[in-house]
Amino acid sequence: MNRTQDPLLREELEELAATMCKAPNDAKRLAILYALRTGPRTVTELCQAIQAPQSNTSQHLATLRDRGLIKADRQGSNVVCSLRHPKIVDAIDLLRQVMADELSRHQVPRSRRRRGT
Repeated sequence: MNRTQDPLLREELEELAATMCKAPNDAKRLAILYALRTGPRTVTELCQAIQAPQSNTSQHLATLRDRGLIKADRQGSNVVCSLRHPKIVDAIDLLRQVMADELSRHQVPRSRRRRGT
């Protein structure tokens, strides 16, 4: 039996797409995940890191928190965020490598570009 037709696998993949894959489907949210790669950060620090106002940053943080990718803890008057699963950035790095491979595969070799100019 083909594993992709396994109903349990299909259900798991649908759940993965509906939860984990939607959260990093935004450049600002990806930037937040990368900013948290080196350790916990306050919301103010994350605003600066992604160059976005606090209201916008907070919306992105809520999405990431709701999907279980980050956690937020209050420390005095600050909210400090951290990665719940640091491996998520490794997974994104893997996707970036695949994208880079595909981009380089589709580029015209330099020798062919010179002849065309």
